[in-house]
Amino acid sequence: MLPDFYRPDHARDAGYDPDPQALFEAAAPWRRAHAIRPAGEDRKNVHLLLIDLQRDFCFPSGSLYVGGRSGQGALDDNGRTAEFIYRNLKHLTNVTATMDSHLAFQIFSPSFWIDSAGEALKPHRTIVLEDVHRGRVRPNPEVAAWLCQGDTSWLQNQVEHYCRELERGGKYTLYLWPPHCLLGSTGHALAGVVHEARLFHSYVRGTQSWTEAKGENPLTENYSVLSAEVLTHADGSALARRNTSLTQRLLSADAIIVAGQAASHCVKSSVEDLLGAIQKQDAKLAKKVYLLEDCMSSVVVPGVSDFTPQAEDALERFAEAGMHRVRSSSPMESWPDFR
Repeated sequence: MLPDFYRPDHARDAGYDPDPQALFEAAAPWRRAHAIRPAGEDRKNVHLLLIDLQRDFCFPSGSLYVGGRSGQGALDDNGRTAEFIYRNLKHLTNVTATMDSHLAFQIFSPSFWIDSAGEALKPHRTIVLEDVHRGRVRPNPEVAAWLCQGDTSWLQNQVEHYCRELERGGKYTLYLWPPHCLLGSTGHALAGVVHEARLFHSYVRGTQSWTEAKGENPLTENYSVLSAEVLTHADGSALARRNTSLTQRLLSADAIIVAGQAASHCVKSSVEDLLGAIQKQDAKLAKKVYLLEDCMSSVVVPGVSDFTPQAEDALERFAEAGMHRVRSSSPMESWPDFR
């Protein structure tokens, strides 16, 4: 059952902002009417992980809209995700929303680089190690002034190390994205219809509205909420750390449900890291992970890039490892291994 205040058209409204006080006041009557117990009394700990459901990804007006091949991907996902939360309030113990959080100059930003003529690069370009070695691209020297006390040689060495590590890992090559999810921007905020649902869940169940920020380090990408793509500087010193606290919170749950954007990037990387942590502990625990495949879409830039195959390959690998591909419209009680 969906609450009276929910409007399906808000899933397509980038400017929609829910009223938190009204949600709080609606929570107690809903809890009484539907005999919903506080989350602290749950015998089964079910954790919903919402990955990067932010306005820049979720709406065509955003700078990096995840439309999928249909062009309607994230718009449809927004509504399905919100409705999944409302229909399953009594089952969901915790909801954590990850927040892609960026600054003006980062290694995956066009602003971070210049070409051989000193001109800025454009988005949706791939940079490989050979490009850096041959001088086709190099770090913007203006970045060195605040990042490494003007030491352009150190910065050059670092970006070469970064590209080398990415290519050695085999997951991604360095891809330049348009500015997105900039801290302080409207694009950084959660899609209003999803934010509304997670707040209502918190008020009804009496549990915190958890968030996890990621992506502020200027020298590494952070597709996964659980780990940056490269963890070391060129000299071997620490560049970034794994998010062990969130990893342990997820692993302590009896069931983990994942939805979000984009299936080809941040969802894919987060689930890969989660699977790695599970396999280190006990590979059989993969069966407690449920992937809401109708609440995630892939990055598709018409005429430029289509990352749908990468997402499909990843979902198949996750299923082969024991995770479950499920749909938001299916009752949770019918899911495999969900007791």
